[in-house]
Amino acid sequence: MASQIAPTDRSVDDKSVGIVQTKLAQLFEPPSVLVLESGGRLGPINVAYEAYGELNPEKDNAIFVCHALTGDAHVAGKHSIDSRKSGWWDGLVGPGKALDTTKYFVICANVLGGCQGTTGPSCPDPATGQPHGLRFPFITVGDIVEVHTALVRSLGIDKLLAVIGGSLGGMQVLDWVARYPDITGAAICLASAAKLSAQGIAFNAVGRRAITTDPQFQNGDYYGSDPSKYGDVGPRAGLALARMVAHITYLSEASIERKFGRDLQHGDHLAYDLQSETEFKIESYLHYQGKRFIERFDANSYLYLTRAMDYFDLAQRYGSLQEALGRTDARFLITSYHTDWLFPCSQSRELVSALLQTHRHVTYLELDSVFGHDSFLLEIKQLEELVTPLLRETYRRCRQS
Repeated sequence: MASQIAPTDRSVDDKSVGIVQTKLAQLFEPPSVLVLESGGRLGPINVAYEAYGELNPEKDNAIFVCHALTGDAHVAGKHSIDSRKSGWWDGLVGPGKALDTTKYFVICANVLGGCQGTTGPSCPDPATGQPHGLRFPFITVGDIVEVHTALVRSLGIDKLLAVIGGSLGGMQVLDWVARYPDITGAAICLASAAKLSAQGIAFNAVGRRAITTDPQFQNGDYYGSDPSKYGDVGPRAGLALARMVAHITYLSEASIERKFGRDLQHGDHLAYDLQSETEFKIESYLHYQGKRFIERFDANSYLYLTRAMDYFDLAQRYGSLQEALGRTDARFLITSYHTDWLFPCSQSRELVSALLQTHRHVTYLELDSVFGHDSFLLEIKQLEELVTPLLRETYRRCRQS
């Protein structure tokens, strides 16, 4: 059974969902365990989620937000009045915003294999009481979708108004509409693709190699006495390096040049010192990103989730993109960004072409932004102008049917 949704407190500010609480649902209790695409079995599965707004009596106003690789369920609001940061998409979710919580019931859940409350490698194996580590079964994007679909149904929702996500979240959106073609009225896929490019797989491979060759990796068994303290132990240097490499792919040349250029971090003169790892500002920035990341993310989760991205291939699973996407009557919004070289516009055009060939309703825009792949997280105004009318029209059609 899912935990009940705690009411939100909007005292933080009028445009915020306020103080929110992450809830926990336990699904796939034995003997009804989840059969994974790899053939493995997993259960019970804890799912950490947050929900904002109210589910209406007709239960037709629910929107599911799929987070990206290193995201979590905390998409909007704050966990306490003293919290320094709001949820990762707070600009898009809240009263009067694109995902308007005065109209819609918005759900976001941490992915299977994650490390922010949902069952993953750092969680104890019920059979041994010890963290799974690399004994955790192989997972796919499809397995993530199966778990989130089960969560939605446990909340008493049979059909979603929309599913929305970017990057790995966009892959989940595409898998969701192909796997369950009748479950959603609208599919919003941002800066994503039907499969990861060879270049994307290559960067993931470098990141995983950095982790597994760290002397502190210990074949994945690095948790010590407290598995929740993975940020204090394990392959910290390797995980930080993996984050640094990945973070470069999220940026654009224009954004790096604009923000950093060749500026030095300290002083105006070169140090002529090979031991200096932060002589340039861009070096210092990347080291900072790596340091922050290891404080909140588990290295084993990074291995599993990047591999799930590598394996995702919608056309291969269903025979073609036309077969995969032609199964649903959902209305599509697809966006790409000219400066995104991790998920280039050409991959979004492939999706649009397949949708047009199957006579699906699709809106597609190639957007300008200097922020590269991260644009879908930062260019909120652009998304608001696209998402708001799509949701309004989808909801109107839903109420008429």
